[in-house]
Amino acid sequence: MPTVVDCPTCGKKVEWSEKNKYRPFCSERCKQIDLGAWAEEKYTIPGTAPTDPLEDDKQ
Repeated sequence: MPTVVDCPTCGKKVEWSEKNKYRPFCSERCKQIDLGAWAEEKYTIPGTAPTDPLEDDKQ
């Protein structure tokens, strides 16, 4: 029995198999929508800004 997942973009049920070249998405359209969201920085990973090592030398 194949694994079925929800498309991250539209929520449609999708079979997770090699036959689905867009997995985990249901279609190329949903895949492109997700890619566009990453490009527009709608998804972020929380964290702090890195410190500048040259600033540490000035103290």
